[in-house]
Amino acid sequence: MFMRAETLSSRLREHTRDEHAAARRSSFIEGLASGRLPFAAYAELAAQHWFIYESLELAASAMSTDPVARHFVFPELFRIPALEADLRYLYGARWQSRVTALPSTSTYCTRIRYAAVDQDTGYVAHHCTRYLGDLAGGQWLGRAIVAAYGLRRQGYRFFVFEGVDPPLFRARYRDRLNAVRWTRPEQDAFLAEVSAAFRLNIDMLAELGEHWT
Repeated sequence: MFMRAETLSSRLREHTRDEHAAARRSSFIEGLASGRLPFAAYAELAAQHWFIYESLELAASAMSTDPVARHFVFPELFRIPALEADLRYLYGARWQSRVTALPSTSTYCTRIRYAAVDQDTGYVAHHCTRYLGDLAGGQWLGRAIVAAYGLRRQGYRFFVFEGVDPPLFRARYRDRLNAVRWTRPEQDAFLAEVSAAFRLNIDMLAELGEHWT
């Protein structure tokens, strides 16, 4: 009987099934989605995202000529311009003096700088964990936050990917992952770093939850 070869995207899906569920069960995310938390809690999430995406998009610049990683540098996904627009709305023109990275966020950023620069498996792991999440569950969360806090045109640009069809982009991204010619040990390193990225995100959400729930 012919057996179809296991793809990297299918390994990724199985590998992260429980971690996806854990992130969705976050009391902080549930509180935001339902509008139970103060609006300032959402502003703090946006601030923590700014620190994370600054590190990740600096890594994208550093890895833009890497033979593998360069295929996962998508300027249309970059979130820093949108986040900075959101933070100006949420904190005012002097927003940079009003936001601080939480300890868990600083740990997350350090891991990105360590694992996502000079290591194609690490870069792609952090990239797909963040951006595929933004294009999947992040779309649900964005709609819930807009509805819960009555946002109109401003304050939620992080969730909006102009000119990008999320389901189509996710499908193309999976095809690109499946085309990478990593060895099995390299695939395993990639999957291990994806798990690390999920844990770091869950730790950040847990720390936010301690502050706000």
